[in-house]
Amino acid sequence: MFRYTTLTFLREVGFWLLAALFLIPFFFLVMTAFKSDEELFTTSPLGGPTTPDFSNFTELFTAQGNTNIIQGLINSTIMTVGAVLGLVLLGALTGYVLARSTRRWSKAVYYLFLIAIVLPSQLGTVPLYIGARAVGLTGTLWGMIILYIGMMLPLAIFLYAGFFRGLGTEYEEAATIDGASRTQIFFRIVLPLMSPATGTVAILTGLIVWNDFFTALIFIGGSSAQTLPVSMYYFIGSLVSQWNKIFAIVLVSMIPILAFYLFAQKKFIQGFAGGLKG
Repeated sequence: MFRYTTLTFLREVGFWLLAALFLIPFFFLVMTAFKSDEELFTTSPLGGPTTPDFSNFTELFTAQGNTNIIQGLINSTIMTVGAVLGLVLLGALTGYVLARSTRRWSKAVYYLFLIAIVLPSQLGTVPLYIGARAVGLTGTLWGMIILYIGMMLPLAIFLYAGFFRGLGTEYEEAATIDGASRTQIFFRIVLPLMSPATGTVAILTGLIVWNDFFTALIFIGGSSAQTLPVSMYYFIGSLVSQWNKIFAIVLVSMIPILAFYLFAQKKFIQGFAGGLKG
């Protein structure tokens, strides 16, 4: 039976204080984003604005050209969703084959994917850019989706393969006896059981793709397909030290990915707990 003791109370107080400490940068971000140009340099960094100034966001959403934040937000959403869907499908299929295969080559291929995770992707930037430009994939959202799928696929396969190894084969064997094909077994039985793993893969890879700046700057910088981090880069360069407007951009960029995490956090926690258990 659970007993609420003094030690439990002190533990809860400690966690609340720790959470407040981690929230200080976010509080500073929000307060600065709503400050006017005058209050930015005349008030305390942790102090709130006298009157919230929404002109920072107005200027943000009316910018054009390379600083078009709305277009960058749309491009980032399309690119992230497309890349995550491709990673879930290809990662689940490949991870399932590697986890269920009994041949010796499957283990060798699995270790190759592990090596691909360890090696920094920046090592292949120059040859990758030359190859992507040769086939017309630079400056396009489809090209970036394909690129990110290739870059993040080893991570997705590694996560899925680990979960598949911890999943028993009883349901698959029963479905085989009932006459189900391998495709039906995978999409109707195995993949639904892997929803925690899918949530983990979607959140981890989605965060990486959404926040990536270096790759997007090289492959689509200056084009109509540039993403939100690249648009922020051009915006910050033109604003120099107007941190209230810069922080407004950062605040807007955080909203979609935080909303996605809140929506999928249950699956993410289930997947993380299942991975630890396995």
